[in-house]
Amino acid sequence: EELTVEESLDKLAASAEGADGVENLRKEVSELKDKHMRLYAEFENYKRRTLKDKEEIIKYGNESIIEELLPALDHLEIALKHSADETSKGLAEGVEITLRGILKAFEKFGVKPIEAKGIPFNPEVHHAISQVEMSGIDEGTVVEELRKGYVYNGKVIRASLVSVSKKPAEVDEVKINIEDSKED
Repeated sequence: EELTVEESLDKLAASAEGADGVENLRKEVSELKDKHMRLYAEFENYKRRTLKDKEEIIKYGNESIIEELLPALDHLEIALKHSADETSKGLAEGVEITLRGILKAFEKFGVKPIEAKGIPFNPEVHHAISQVEMSGIDEGTVVEELRKGYVYNGKVIRASLVSVSKKPAEVDEVKINIEDSKED
């Protein structure tokens, strides 16, 4: 039941009659203080939540547009890789300029490519699709990037597709020695 301040005071004054009146008054004031503190805390939590939500919307508002543009960026990179002959040199230069412009605009809005090749595999930003046996390279190192990954304001919006190194299968030297002795 919602009461105005005057109605609450009148009610308190009426209940204050008699010996128990002061105690009832203290109890009711305590309940009102508690109710007030709970409402204030709820309101502060609401303000904090709405501020956080607003910051998230501002920070990641362009995420869906960026995700839609990433395949087009991939196509430009593929076109650039496959334009090795002299007849398409001018076209390749145009594609390269376009690609640099898009990457520069992405960076301006907080989109950055994920480093991959030559660094240790990180499941938070890399998605391994194959393992390659290699000697001379630490196991778990990214040896090839098949598709670039990107972060948007610190959030991974697309993981890099990579191939990861693994130790080559060891040849059992005992079997080789046995086979060599059988030939003699």
